[in-house]
Amino acid sequence: MNSSFKNLFLTLLWVFVLAVFFAQVEIQIEGANGWGGSLPTWRIKNHWLLDLFWGGRAMTGYHAWVFPFIAIFFHFPIIWMSQWNWKIQARIAACIIIFWITEDCLWFVMNPAYGISSFNPVLVPWHRHWLWGTPIDYWIGGVVAILLLCYSYKKEKVR
Repeated sequence: MNSSFKNLFLTLLWVFVLAVFFAQVEIQIEGANGWGGSLPTWRIKNHWLLDLFWGGRAMTGYHAWVFPFIAIFFHFPIIWMSQWNWKIQARIAACIIIFWITEDCLWFVMNPAYGISSFNPVLVPWHRHWLWGTPIDYWIGGVVAILLLCYSYKKEKVR
């Protein structure tokens, strides 16, 4: 197994483990009320920027804090190692995207109030746009994450 493939595998495995744990945290916090539906927080339900950048979902105080927290968390290794470049940043961005897609999917799979059979547009109204049985965010994010990972692992040409 070459080192790039091994590194990619271990990175994706670690992102998956993080997503499992955070999905469980959110299940304990939200229960059956996805997207912070019953949390005691502020909520903006309709705004054109939410349609453009948030898939039409509400912006809540919970999400306004948790999304940057996860982004900062994923950036910790570059602070710890005192290293940064565009390839590292691309890999971090890809991992954040993969984390959120995986965590969101696992929230449904592991949540006793849902299960995979309840993962559909009728029972999950906070995901407004679906394609081929999953939220369109998964497809767009997945493609972006793959492109970022390819860039981050691309070897420099020797001249």
